Amino acid sequence: MVCSKAGTAAGENRVSSTAELRVAQLFDGEQWHRNAAVQLEQGRIHSITPCDPGTVDSGTLVPGFIDVQVNGGGGALLNTAPTLSSLSTIFNAHTQFGTTAMLPTVITDNLDTMQQAADAVAAALKEQLPGIVGIHFEGPHLSVPKKGVHPAHHIRPLSADELALYQRQDIGIRMVTVAPETIAPEQIRQLADAGVIVFLGHSNADAATVQAALAAGATGFTHLYNAMSPLTSREPGMVGVALADRSSWCGIILDGYHMDPVAAQVALAAKPKGKLLLVTDAMSPVGTTDTEFAFFEGKVMRQGNKLTNEAGSLAGSVLDMAAAVRYAVQVLQLELGEALRMASLYPAQAIGCADKRGKLLPGFWADMVLLDDQLNCQQSWWQGQPQLSVSA
Repeated sequence: MVCSKAGTAAGENRVSSTAELRVAQLFDGEQWHRNAAVQLEQGRIHSITPCDPGTVDSGTLVPGFIDVQVNGGGGALLNTAPTLSSLSTIFNAHTQFGTTAMLPTVITDNLDTMQQAADAVAAALKEQLPGIVGIHFEGPHLSVPKKGVHPAHHIRPLSADELALYQRQDIGIRMVTVAPETIAPEQIRQLADAGVIVFLGHSNADAATVQAALAAGATGFTHLYNAMSPLTSREPGMVGVALADRSSWCGIILDGYHMDPVAAQVALAAKPKGKLLLVTDAMSPVGTTDTEFAFFEGKVMRQGNKLTNEAGSLAGSVLDMAAAVRYAVQVLQLELGEALRMASLYPAQAIGCADKRGKLLPGFWADMVLLDDQLNCQQSWWQGQPQLSVSA
């Protein structure tokens, strides 16, 4: 039940009115509430109070999901069309499934495409386009042996041009995935000192090289297990260091293809609570019935919910965040609150916005998702504004 108490001022992008939602159940990121009334003011949570059970809507209201690795959605791929329109299309596709904040991700490409993507994100932030909080550059400073579907001819060392791009102050939260054998610890430190979040991935590095990168300021790992040197008895590789390190974050793709459930359970057992993030690595078919799409000089095909290129290699996913939460609960048997934190609070902490996102508490943005009993997204809100919804 949503009760608006005042109008919205003309020309404003976010709700300036007060409003109230009454729900049967609410998870605020820390604890559960039954029969809760949520008061909103100026796009933020004002208060949460008990209310009459006879006045509530069914469902569970939870913090909006935060996805730090989103390549595309709604038929749009950021690399192919690095534009403001594409960002809007991508967010609209994902907000149907509970995503209220994202880092649009541009994978290894030429500098011009990277700059265009950054320009689009800058424009989105200036215009307060819902959901866009920054940008993730996944590459191009990667390892060719672990490139996955990233185009080898665009993989290259860090140059002054890329460094200047990553240091832009108008593109919000900046994340860069690098292979530590291709970028010196001093360069990682330079990026970290400039406020860039450095994740490690697409790497064949040995454990010592990975540890040196962490010591230099890298804080996490991109899609754990995938495209990284494996854990063996005498060479822990990137996987071993990622699992053993207590302070770093790891993104995990719970689509049933990128990670076996047993491998996911190993990660859950090894990492401290709070250090695993649900990510989608989503491509353009999310939210569509598309069965293939152009990808650089080739194409990617969809079979069910699996994406592969013409060589049969995994090429991102058609995963959405609500489906990742369901997988965590139904397959991995995680407690729902913890699965929700992996989709909201922990990503917020990893990218430095946990002071305003990841919880439904007074003062936080009213970025919210209403889930049904099957954990399907019924409605999402960005800063108090209802977004597109879909019944799964």
